[in-house]
Amino acid sequence: MTAVEKRMVLENVDMFPLLGTNDSNLKLIEDKFNASITVRGENVVIKGVIEEVNTIEKVIKEMVYVLNTNGTLKSSDIETILNLTVEGKEIINEKEFDSIVLYTKNDVIKAKTPGQSNYLQVALKNDICFAIGPAGTGKTYLAVAFAVSSLNRGIVNKIVLARPAVEAGESLGFLPGDFREKIDPYLRPLYDALDDMMPSDKLKNYLEKGVIEIVPLAYMRGRTLNNAFVILDEAQNATDVQMKMFLTRLGVNSKAIITGDITQIDLPPKTTSGLVQAKEILKGIEGVGFVFFEKSDVVRHKLVKDIIDAYEKSKNGNGV
Repeated sequence: MTAVEKRMVLENVDMFPLLGTNDSNLKLIEDKFNASITVRGENVVIKGVIEEVNTIEKVIKEMVYVLNTNGTLKSSDIETILNLTVEGKEIINEKEFDSIVLYTKNDVIKAKTPGQSNYLQVALKNDICFAIGPAGTGKTYLAVAFAVSSLNRGIVNKIVLARPAVEAGESLGFLPGDFREKIDPYLRPLYDALDDMMPSDKLKNYLEKGVIEIVPLAYMRGRTLNNAFVILDEAQNATDVQMKMFLTRLGVNSKAIITGDITQIDLPPKTTSGLVQAKEILKGIEGVGFVFFEKSDVVRHKLVKDIIDAYEKSKNGNGV
């Protein structure tokens, strides 16, 4: 039978526990098959007959899933994976594995809807990605997961998260505390997302060293961000001038995700939303991608979809 070759890139994986001491885990696989497995860094090359190559690829993906989910990978785990895979059974199916964005301290973060799967693909292919849609669709949470994954894999060495500090029904001047205390509530959702994705001590260390920055949008002016993953959240509340300023901060080897909901603009009347404007003038530019979420992509409480529907009906029926 003709031999084939398949290459795998194992991103966001600690290769030492995956392969085992002196490649002991790898040897357990090779003992079961005639195919050869070569590992260089995060690249894996499998050569052999097509059936064995496909089976070994599944085994390695199962190993990655178990390692990143449980934090450990024992020889008994590999034996179980081998037996199940050879029998045609799977711990995690191919489609689910490809939808995983980040393994966290508690769980895996993955695309759960067709819209989120499309988001993953667009964000991977483009250096600038706009994610536009209603609340609860995972726009911000997945963007932060993309950023943390890129940092973990060494693709970037810095994350910058920004939000406009727009006075949505409440004046900053009347809020208690100094400026930082006044601005923190606007940035809190970004802190919460990060806290879900990495150990608290590691997050604290990154924040103290400036590896991760969470700042008001106004603080971005005059900067050039190289080797960074930059996120602008609640971008519907950025003015046209602010949006242009943000987008032109992008430096060498950097990526940006801009998220927002154009139905929730809190800017003063007659002020142009930078997100609305960008949606029109940047479409068609190579390297800039757009994702538009629907109500069907809402992944919060099931009532969120009903609430969105109710407000849309009220707006359409009563001009609210």
